[in-house]
Amino acid sequence: MNKNYSFIENGSVTSPVGFKASGIAAGLKISGAPDMAMICSDAPANFSAAFTSCVFAAAPVLLGRERVAKQDTLRAVVVNSGNANACTGQAGLENARKTCEIAARELALRPEDIIVSSTGRIGVQLPMKIIAEGVKKAAAALAYNAGGEAAAAIMTTDTVPKKAAVKVSLSKGKVTIGAMTKGAGMIDPELRVPHATMLCYVTTDARIDNSLLGALLGRGVENSFNRITIDGDMSTNDTTLIMANGLSGVEVKPGTEDAEIFYNALQTLFQQLAHEMVMDGEGATKFVTVYIENAGNEAAARACAEAIANSLLCKTAWFGCDPNWGRIVAALGYAGVDFDPDRVNICYDDLPVVVQGGNAGTPEAKLAEILKKREFSITVDMNAGTAKYWVWTCDISYEYVKINAEYHT
Repeated sequence: MNKNYSFIENGSVTSPVGFKASGIAAGLKISGAPDMAMICSDAPANFSAAFTSCVFAAAPVLLGRERVAKQDTLRAVVVNSGNANACTGQAGLENARKTCEIAARELALRPEDIIVSSTGRIGVQLPMKIIAEGVKKAAAALAYNAGGEAAAAIMTTDTVPKKAAVKVSLSKGKVTIGAMTKGAGMIDPELRVPHATMLCYVTTDARIDNSLLGALLGRGVENSFNRITIDGDMSTNDTTLIMANGLSGVEVKPGTEDAEIFYNALQTLFQQLAHEMVMDGEGATKFVTVYIENAGNEAAARACAEAIANSLLCKTAWFGCDPNWGRIVAALGYAGVDFDPDRVNICYDDLPVVVQGGNAGTPEAKLAEILKKREFSITVDMNAGTAKYWVWTCDISYEYVKINAEYHT
């Protein structure tokens, strides 16, 4: 726990003052599970968002980018799971707008006060009759203690809801940051500000202008969600949204110590949720941290880390507890980075695997014991400079194939 912030027990998006939420079953999922969430602020909230850089961006992403570019405040978010509203053309965009209009009528707001998100099957138009009834039901269910229900309603292949909140002590008083996220597969985000899916919604009762929110969000996602990969596939719908309604009465200004304290709390919250996402990766049995040290530059360090983290040969070896380091050096070799292979050292946790580009001589049985753990690290020393980078990833198991082979198409 940092002296300036601490996690709130059972915290969620409704932990900050003035935020209500709901999570209901609209009927989009055949299973009958909850599939629609709503978050609503009692007051206009400043906001910023980061969206997928996938060219096939979903209709809600296109509409969200428009909201960020054209307006200063937001009041509510509607999220549906079970249908991505992606690759649905002009009709899909109109349906996203209609969803905002329906929610606006129910909440006595303007359509532009509302943003929408979707996750689920790609290429299918939203069933607007179900959406309309669901929005009405979600609006009626809004409550100041329903953050958990909202987190459950945005799940797709996730096995557990992911939510958290922190209380932050600033120079003029205390503020709260709450968040919820979903994502277990199709996870390798490249979120840009403002530009089976990674979705994250953040609420805070701090008073922060949009410019600072965008800067804080950009830094936060770069050091959390943009550093995770489950399967190397970027979604059409990736979205991270932050809303600040100011109802705590405490303002955070650019260039102040308070801004840095707030950022540290936000980043900690993001990293907590990012960690949970990777731990809940589809069929994952191992959580793996890949560290690259002493690379020529950060771009090179990132390329090497992501090559290892996304290698199917590495990921399946981790699942099988096989310490086959040849797969790691092969991934480094095709990462597109210029380095001297004879200077590379690799460790599993603190045990040497490769020294100066060759076998370190550590018995495979000892290395295999490390790979049997739920969490372990791989550290690569490039001996080529001073840059470093890290990525969180997981293994690929039989269950991953089963989940994605049987996913409704």
